[in-house]
Amino acid sequence: MKVMWCAPLLLLVVGCAADQPAQQPTVTVTASAADPTTPQQTSPTPSEPPDPTVAPPTDPQPSAPPPQSTAPPTKPRPPSAPGSARTAVVPAVVGVNHQLAQDTMQAAGFYYLLEEDATGQGRLLINDRNWVVVSQSPAGGSTAPLDTKIVLRSKKIGE
Repeated sequence: MKVMWCAPLLLLVVGCAADQPAQQPTVTVTASAADPTTPQQTSPTPSEPPDPTVAPPTDPQPSAPPPQSTAPPTKPRPPSAPGSARTAVVPAVVGVNHQLAQDTMQAAGFYYLLEEDATGQGRLLINDRNWVVVSQSPAGGSTAPLDTKIVLRSKKIGE
């Protein structure tokens, strides 16, 4: 339970602060539904004298409507054609720690990553840092769309 350790800590903090003189902080909170362009007057804190140059608030004037934009509205872009996807060079990660290989692929813009046990045992790669990439598809150095499925086949280090 996370709450249990807070109580002794709270008592320790409160007990340590008992020797210091109590000093009340001054907080001024204002809330209004008035026009945000109208200046609001806040009440002075006890340590500040009232400012005689500030006039008391008057009835707010009706505000002018916001200026209209003269720029033409932007049109949504049509969906891209299947052959016009952004492409990038697939990083070569064979022989690299599996976790570093995933990080490298994502840094290059490839996020559709699959991983397989290269020994054929069907094991799950739970701790990616204990595995090394032995093959990849598509091959490193080739150009591919960023939404391409990248398959990393790995085996445990030392196998």
